[in-house]
Amino acid sequence: MSRPVPLGRRSVAALLLVSFVGVTAFGWPLLASTKSSLVGHCADAPWLFALLLPLLLAVVIAQISEGRSAGGGAPGLDAKSVALLGVLAAAGAALRPLGAGTAGLEPMFFLMVLSGRVLGPGFGFVLGALSMFASALLTGGVGPWLPFQMLAMGWVCLGAGLLPGSARVRGRRELVLLAGYGAAASLLYGTIMNLQGWPYIGGLSSSVSFVPGDPLPANLLRFATYCLTTSLGWDLPRAALTVVLCLTLGTPVLRALRRTTRRAAFAAPVTFRPPGE
Repeated sequence: MSRPVPLGRRSVAALLLVSFVGVTAFGWPLLASTKSSLVGHCADAPWLFALLLPLLLAVVIAQISEGRSAGGGAPGLDAKSVALLGVLAAAGAALRPLGAGTAGLEPMFFLMVLSGRVLGPGFGFVLGALSMFASALLTGGVGPWLPFQMLAMGWVCLGAGLLPGSARVRGRRELVLLAGYGAAASLLYGTIMNLQGWPYIGGLSSSVSFVPGDPLPANLLRFATYCLTTSLGWDLPRAALTVVLCLTLGTPVLRALRRTTRRAAFAAPVTFRPPGE
């Protein structure tokens, strides 16, 4: 299957670096000392955003350089890939406000999962991050949470691109696979984003508050309680909607995405012929 953004060694290295930075950004408050004044993410979010954009650019540059170094034998990120990326990011950004945040319903998740499945993990990661960025500009949802949302959605799409059987599993089996992944990814997305917001409530002296400097197991136990009591009611509807949309709309959307990649001929080598031939 042709994928506009295949994973080569440079792309893998860039994605690993982005993911390492992301995991560090999400989890460092758990290791902060009691005297630390930066236990939340308000102060580090602008720095993370400033670091995330060049790292995303590094992923794109890796795709372009790999395509060129392959001498036309492997598809790199070209104008057609960029155009497809823009269209899908715009579609994802437009879908997100449709749920209006009601009970966690976010229809963009199913499109991100299906796009990552067809177009690959490299394309998927960039698509997820850009879709979140575009939707934030569209809805005015720009804040310290934005770089974390971009990372989390990028991981959702990347995971969809890494699902097995991309060239063999089709039909109902594929829809069930994607629906199951979509449900798990929706729940994990909510959990990861909870980790971003949870340190803000440190110092509230509640049973689920984050306590800087406390042993990691104690904080993790409070975090699990926090997730169960505050966000599960939002994460479950998001997962249920993703499952329903994958099972009902998955076939035509997958067919359209695969038809687009075939007609765009991303993997076709570029050749030049003299006039008249």
